[in-house]
Amino acid sequence: MEAGAAWGATGVYPVDALEDDPEGHREAALAYYAALRGGARPGADVFSLPTGEQVKLEASSVCFCTVHRDEPQHQLLVLVNPQDTKSVVAVYLKDSWWATEDVLRTSNPAREGLMKVQSFGERIVLFVLNVVIFGRLERSLDDDAMFFLPHSGKEQAKILWRDGAAVGFYTTKAKGSLCGDGTGSCYLLPVLDTVFVRRRHRGQGLGVAMLRDFCETFPDDEALGVSWPISPAMYQVCRKFLLAHPEEQARLWEVEPPGAWGQRGSIWLKVQLQQAGLPAPESA
Repeated sequence: MEAGAAWGATGVYPVDALEDDPEGHREAALAYYAALRGGARPGADVFSLPTGEQVKLEASSVCFCTVHRDEPQHQLLVLVNPQDTKSVVAVYLKDSWWATEDVLRTSNPAREGLMKVQSFGERIVLFVLNVVIFGRLERSLDDDAMFFLPHSGKEQAKILWRDGAAVGFYTTKAKGSLCGDGTGSCYLLPVLDTVFVRRRHRGQGLGVAMLRDFCETFPDDEALGVSWPISPAMYQVCRKFLLAHPEEQARLWEVEPPGAWGQRGSIWLKVQLQQAGLPAPESA
């Protein structure tokens, strides 16, 4: 659409301009959706995809999805591909439709490297990376699952910015934070919960860099966790990191919440056993 295209052409993207007003954004999206359902055309009739394909803007092509799993009132209006209704192609922000790739872009040169998620705009970027990119485009899920589980609104997270775009993220569970909804248990150690790097940026050491950043964030903790089960790709990240940083070998554990000693397994021990060709012990 014209507004989104104009902003992008001038180097301004949603993360650089969104006010911290989730409620105002929600009301604007609801008003736009109501107009669509009423048969009105509030703005352009179609949205042009980067491929040149045009998607008609109508009520049947859009839907709301929850940004934070614990705050259902905070929702985004998204446009889905009519050829694949589980693929989100655009997000409605600042009274305009924005292609998902543009939502992940920034014009702020200070956004470079790993940066803590703080603003509403950064929460939107985290949502798009996690739910749209990781959850659908770059991860295989069952056909019946449209969206990957959104993060909590209080999730501690860092986004990895590189050359003007968000290319990955990691989230953590703080020591003392609740393990989940409806439970009184709290994490007994800081835990690296999720890690994601976009496909075209993999194999460049970014996963190891995020694991190193996590460890450096908690220099005084005697034990740090990585959420069980560790994927094969994440296991390789841990292996490379621990071989390069032997001082962390005794500190990193694969853990189930809340992370009591009976729920921990040494990642370094697993690395050693696999290098020796021996079966790894059962995970925590």
